[in-house]
Amino acid sequence: MSQKEIENLFSKLDSTVKLLQKNIGVSYLEGLAETGENILDDKKARQVDNLLSNETMEMLNKIYHEISLENMDPEEIRKSFQLALLKGAKEDSLQANHQMTPDAIGFILTYLIEKVLGTEAKAIRLLDPAVGTGNLLSTVYNGLTSKKIEVEAEGIDNDDLLLSLALINTELQGQTIKLTHQDALTGLLVDPVDIVVSDLPVGFYPVDERAKDFKTSAKEGHSFAHHLFIEQSIHYLKKGGYGVFLVPSQLFETEAAAALTKMIQEEAYLQGMLHLPKELFQTKSSRKSILLLQKKGNNAKQVKQVLLAQIPDFKNQQAMFRFMQEVETWNKKNN
Repeated sequence: MSQKEIENLFSKLDSTVKLLQKNIGVSYLEGLAETGENILDDKKARQVDNLLSNETMEMLNKIYHEISLENMDPEEIRKSFQLALLKGAKEDSLQANHQMTPDAIGFILTYLIEKVLGTEAKAIRLLDPAVGTGNLLSTVYNGLTSKKIEVEAEGIDNDDLLLSLALINTELQGQTIKLTHQDALTGLLVDPVDIVVSDLPVGFYPVDERAKDFKTSAKEGHSFAHHLFIEQSIHYLKKGGYGVFLVPSQLFETEAAAALTKMIQEEAYLQGMLHLPKELFQTKSSRKSILLLQKKGNNAKQVKQVLLAQIPDFKNQQAMFRFMQEVETWNKKNN
C-alpha cells in the first residue's frame, strides 16, 4: 500500500472540497459528497445553482482529471476518503454517533468475523444496520474479499448525507454494496444474513410507539437505541449467524440491561465480550467493547468458555500477538 498515493488522492479531494465550499457555501462533508459525485460522473464538475464560475469549473475539472483511481487498490482509496471524512467530521463538528469507527477497531472486527466464519466460508451475506459513512462496512468488505470470500453486503442509515458519503465511498472503491435510506428499526426488506457488523448508535430512540414492538423496549420513557439495534439485528440473522457489535462497555450494567439480557438468552448465545484498549477513550463512561453473539439454530450452541478478553494497546505488537493467539486457541476449542 502506497502512503504517497493515499495522501495524493486526499489532497485532490481536499482541494476540490475547498473550492466548492468557497463558491457554493456548503459544509465540508456536503462539499465532499458533491466532489465525490463529480468524480463518479466522468470526472466532470456540475453547476450548482449557477454559483460556480467558468474558471472554478475549469479548476475543478483539471484536478478531477488528475485523479487515477484505476491505479489504486480499494484500501488506498478507502484510506484517502477516510482522511477527508475525518477532516470533515472535525470541521463540521459531527455528533459522536456519526463519527467513524477507527481503522484499528475495524481490523479487529474483521479478524473476529474471519475466525467465526472459519476457513470453509466461500460466500456470505453481510449487513450493517447503522452504516453511517460506510467506513466500517467497507473495511470489513475489503478484509473478507482479500481472503477470497465472496461478499454480498448491505448498509442502512436514516441520515441522507452520511448515506450519500457511504455510496461515494464504496463506489470509488468499486465495491458493490447495497445502501438503503431508512430507519433500521422499522421493517426491513432484507433477506437473512450470515453476519451483522455494526458500530451501534448509543443513546435513546425517540419513537416510543415503534420501540414497543421490541422485547428490549423500556417500560417507561425512551428505549435505548443500541438495545433495539441488537434485537433487530438478531431478527435478520440466519440461524447460526453472528452479530459482531461495537457497544458501550457498561452494556450489561444499566437498569435497562435486564430486558436485553433476557432477549439475548431467548434468541442467541453470548459467545464473547472483548474490551477495547482504555487508551482509546477519554472517559470511563465512553469506553466501548466488542459484543459477539450467535443466533440460535442450525447446530449453533453455547461455547464452553465465553471469549472474555481485554484487547491490549494496538501499538503493543507483542501483546497484540498474544491476544490473537488467545482468540485462535479459543476458536479451536469451541468451534
